[in-house]
Amino acid sequence: IHCTPIRYSKTRTRSTIAMKLLIQNGTVVNADRSFSADVLCEDGIITSVAPNLPIPEGVDRVVDATGKLVMPGGIDPHCHLKMPFMGTHSFDDFQSGTECALAGGSTMLIDFMIPHKGEGGSLLETFNTWMEKSRCACCDYSFHGSITYWNEQVSREMEILAKEKGISSFKHFLAYKGALMLEEPELVQSFQRCKELGVLPQVHAEDGELVARKQKEIFDMGITGPEGHPLSRPPELEGLACHLSCTIAESLNCPLYIVHNTCREAVEEIHRAQSRGTRVFGESVVAHLALDVSRCSSPEWAWAAAHVLSPPLREKSHQASLWGAIQAGTITVIATDHCSFNTEQKMMGRNDFRRIPNGLPGIEERLLVMWEHGVNQGRIDRNQFVALTSANAARMFNIYPRKGVIQEGSDADICIWDPELVRTVDETTHRSRIERNPFNGFTSRGAPAYTISRGVVCYENGTLNAVAGAGRFVPRSLGGYAYETISPRDSIRPTPVDRS
Repeated sequence: IHCTPIRYSKTRTRSTIAMKLLIQNGTVVNADRSFSADVLCEDGIITSVAPNLPIPEGVDRVVDATGKLVMPGGIDPHCHLKMPFMGTHSFDDFQSGTECALAGGSTMLIDFMIPHKGEGGSLLETFNTWMEKSRCACCDYSFHGSITYWNEQVSREMEILAKEKGISSFKHFLAYKGALMLEEPELVQSFQRCKELGVLPQVHAEDGELVARKQKEIFDMGITGPEGHPLSRPPELEGLACHLSCTIAESLNCPLYIVHNTCREAVEEIHRAQSRGTRVFGESVVAHLALDVSRCSSPEWAWAAAHVLSPPLREKSHQASLWGAIQAGTITVIATDHCSFNTEQKMMGRNDFRRIPNGLPGIEERLLVMWEHGVNQGRIDRNQFVALTSANAARMFNIYPRKGVIQEGSDADICIWDPELVRTVDETTHRSRIERNPFNGFTSRGAPAYTISRGVVCYENGTLNAVAGAGRFVPRSLGGYAYETISPRDSIRPTPVDRS
């Protein structure tokens, strides 16, 4: 099992047995509305949401949430934990990654299973590998599949994963030529198979062929440092791949989820497709909302390399386009693409930016960034905050209303948010295992005071009480929200002209 040693709080350990917990005097904030209510949790489930609930017999804990917001725990649907990539593995595993989640107010992650490309890259074997290495998770989790090549075996195993294992989404890479990238015919076949199975195709949208050419061009100019990475992956190549993906989805009448959109060109393509009625959904990640490309030009190589991810950080002007797309509903989910590498791993590309492992952290910082840059700056309200960081992902990936809402019958996954609590990201105390954090020094007025996972308080006022193995795999159903308009559109067919 790929797990770090269990690290318990010095003052207490978390019970994995759900308690009877009453949250009093808070303001419940869901995606649709806010209201004053108490929340009772029993055996890991929310059993009552109402004003002035009496303290029940046998209650284990009462939490006073006066002045605080009682929200569904965050759901991060885009993570890469202990992922084999670029000759190494991402440094955070399922224990440290889920510790980050709980400390940051999130209670569920969805990780990507990445099979080897070509023969021998069995999707079912990859599922078994991920199930094994996720056994040390501290909170609930699920998986996306990934399609890195195409043949009949892949098609058959997709069906098994979808119908028997609860995997209802599959990622496709248009980037990383020679490694993960699919060609257009493979993309079309996989999208069609996704539609047949009722699973949601996802795309990493960058034109891998042109990126490979740009990488060689930039490197041959003598630009070998981290600043070469964003130069080799310009926004136009992301927009081009978005256009291709949206066009294929529209032609097949298939839903599509495009991950980590970073730039004006990408969101414009998504908006155009949505305006034509294509069932396409956009995601962005917090790094692209808070950080910009200037960091890749730091005179300190290691600090610049810490900001290498794909798609890359952009000019600051693109952040306004992303926030506009969030406000307009073009972007509906905010994730992290958490894929952490330490300095030693980043040094693999010391003399060639093409070999710097791509990725940075974000699970612990996601809600802080969205609150400070979103709510505190008046870009979104607190209900939109819940939608973007929890409820929309729950709907998109078929775990709503089990997750993503405070209501009777839902899992007791709760973040009690203190809108006045000031928290500053500190790379010496963060929960990620890497030593450099691009968000270091970021301050938010508003932070989680408590994180509750299935009815158990596992983060409280700065103290983390996470237990390796307490998390559960959450299987997901087929069809659902992403497919709501697909069948009606399939029924609208052209008719031949009668020339008799």
